[in-house]
Amino acid sequence: MGFPEPPAAMSDPLPIVPSPAAQPQERIRFGIVLLPNFTLTAFSGFVDMLRLSADDGDYSKPVRCSWRVIGETLAPVRASCGIQVTPWETFENAEPVDYLVVVGGLLHSGPQASEETLRYIRRAAAGTTTVVGICTGLFAMMRAGVLADHRICVSWFHYWDFIERFPNVNADALVADRLFVIDRRRITCSGGRASIDVAAAILLRHFDHATVQKALRILLVGEMQKANAPQPHPPGLEPATHPKVKRAILLMEQQVGRNIPLEELACKLNLSPRQLERLFKAETGKSPRAFANVLRLRTAAWLLTSSDRTVADIASSCGFADASHLGREFRKQFGVPPIMFREQRSGQAPSQMADLDVFLRPDALAAAKASGPGSSSLH
Repeated sequence: MGFPEPPAAMSDPLPIVPSPAAQPQERIRFGIVLLPNFTLTAFSGFVDMLRLSADDGDYSKPVRCSWRVIGETLAPVRASCGIQVTPWETFENAEPVDYLVVVGGLLHSGPQASEETLRYIRRAAAGTTTVVGICTGLFAMMRAGVLADHRICVSWFHYWDFIERFPNVNADALVADRLFVIDRRRITCSGGRASIDVAAAILLRHFDHATVQKALRILLVGEMQKANAPQPHPPGLEPATHPKVKRAILLMEQQVGRNIPLEELACKLNLSPRQLERLFKAETGKSPRAFANVLRLRTAAWLLTSSDRTVADIASSCGFADASHLGREFRKQFGVPPIMFREQRSGQAPSQMADLDVFLRPDALAAAKASGPGSSSLH
């Protein structure tokens, strides 16, 4: 689902390229609020970018910037993985910060942000602090009322959760196909590894490129992803695809080597088989069985070009009876046998394999038929 660009007046981000001065006059202060069941990757990725950019070498001293974990109390906050982090200071005693970073995580497990947390976010936003929401931290920002008239980056996985919880949100302001959005003093990030990228973008406002690049290299990231880099999501789907279909496809991906019966899949989604069939046909143009088969073939195609595994081994891993079964289905889909496909595509980068996603889109059948050989017989 594409979102139109908002009027220029709606988005006025601060420049992310610093002045020639390499050192800021004062340390940049970051306060971090961890919500219950926060995502550890989002938190650690962001903090490690601060840590490695704050000092020369790998000494991790807060020279250029400082960071503090702030909470309603000093009681440990549990991450979604079970690890607990204890706040360093409370909202009441916390000193002012330049950036307040709200890190969220699970939406459907346990308590959400407390009213006291929302009040603290409002107080920070009312001053000169830039408020940053990572993963579902933007849900708390939305509840606090600090995202009005701002563009909002939401993970494709939580797009419908956001719409359901905030039905009056301006859909044109939602961005569900980019890693993060910087809109004046509000920054929202889809989460995961993108927390490293958004931290790098923030630090480039204040530090020289070499300092930030050094941190990225130590983290073995290389170049940061720009804000307009796409979010990775199930191939062939738009962010606004029905959530039940998304979850069904995630289950298919997780068990790509097994043909999940329609009844079992529907039961996991609290749907009848007939309801799931209708939803799939409406959203993808294919039945669940046909989509699963193309997903297995796409996985097999990727394994053929990215590994040295035998065709028989790949067939077994992708849920086909044997190499001959994979060969027949593969030729129907791609027009060539697996071995020839491997020879033609060997060495291609993942970005060059994006054309495989066409077979998962609703218009794939018509497009494939029009192209002649290699057309899909699935429907």
